[in-house]
Amino acid sequence: MAARESQIVLGLDPDPGALWPDAEPTPRRGSPAERAARAVLGHCRTLIDAAGEACVAVKLQLACFERLGAAGRAALEDVAAHAKARDLLVIADGKRGDIPVSASAYAQALIGGATTPFGRVEGLGADLVTVNPLLGREAIDPFLTAARASGAGVLVLVRSSNPGAADVEDLLLEGGDALWERVAAIVDELGRAGVGAQGISDVGAVMGATAPAHLERARELMPRTPFLLPGVGAQGGRVEELAAAFAPGRAGGLVSASRSIAAAHETLGGGPAAAARAEAERLREAAWALSEQVGAAS
Repeated sequence: MAARESQIVLGLDPDPGALWPDAEPTPRRGSPAERAARAVLGHCRTLIDAAGEACVAVKLQLACFERLGAAGRAALEDVAAHAKARDLLVIADGKRGDIPVSASAYAQALIGGATTPFGRVEGLGADLVTVNPLLGREAIDPFLTAARASGAGVLVLVRSSNPGAADVEDLLLEGGDALWERVAAIVDELGRAGVGAQGISDVGAVMGATAPAHLERARELMPRTPFLLPGVGAQGGRVEELAAAFAPGRAGGLVSASRSIAAAHETLGGGPAAAARAEAERLREAAWALSEQVGAAS
């Protein structure tokens, strides 16, 4: 069977206490943080090698690396470089959001780097970054400026996958719109200047796969926006319920799965690498089939 173009994002949120066997290389030397970071690096590299061919991108959960201190930051950079060497896009998932000065610093750290009186300091070089919009447009603009200068993109948190999202994101505002719908309108507005040849913007939206009922309305509000769709698998989201995401074409939906791929061996049996590869392939086929159906119906 010919390889399918992928819409699957491999989520990497490594827990030092739940890594694949033999992830830490020998000898065992260094501080606890250094040993944990080496183990995390080995785990992530092996997981990318196993499942990466079925994916288009990796999503690095920054907190899972940053909790390991300087050694964790070094592991993050190594994992990002390893993913790029496998021709995968790198998504830096930290959902940063702050006043413009701080937002600019976050953007420099994650995307293009900073010019200082002491020389150039390179950033992580992420292709996409997730951003928290609750401080308003001014919290997004520095990321968007840095991203466009580097040929990267921004993914704005619109409607998340966690159950508690309804506590805030679904609140009704004056005029009857939900808060997430107001954010969606901002995303569409910001992205109009960055629509590419395929009709897809460089400003995307994080839309939780666990709330598929919102996707049709989200597509109405953001017709050119790529959706990052976290929550498939362990959180209960199903690829088959995400049709509206693919309305603009296959690039309109990026299906993110983390634990369901990394821990596939717990349900499928066999070795972790083979099981991860099989689950990533299954998701790729499911997403491809769904996007084909949507394209045929449009």
